[in-house]
Amino acid sequence: MKRLATCHDCRRPILWTITEAGRRLAVDPDADPTGNAAVWRDGTGAVRSRRPSEDLPLNGWERLHMPHVATCPTRVQQLALPGTLPTGVASLDAHRRKKHRP
Repeated sequence: MKRLATCHDCRRPILWTITEAGRRLAVDPDADPTGNAAVWRDGTGAVRSRRPSEDLPLNGWERLHMPHVATCPTRVQQLALPGTLPTGVASLDAHRRKKHRP
């Protein structure tokens, strides 16, 4: 049984995995053949992920999933509007321009 969490931005279910580097990666809970994260459950029950390559292709026990950051509607919208900042973030550009004037 998958232990699902909820994305703080879009409220969709996500599955937290642990990468080969020991970092956490949120993926969409359903397998997606267009994804780029190979996900499996190891012997201790932890959900692990890695990026398949030509040298290490997808194994039979792994399923491809899409990283949630690529499908989160809130994140995709923020990336589409580069001139806008997220709520609660202040731009320091004006301050930096004043500081570097001769």
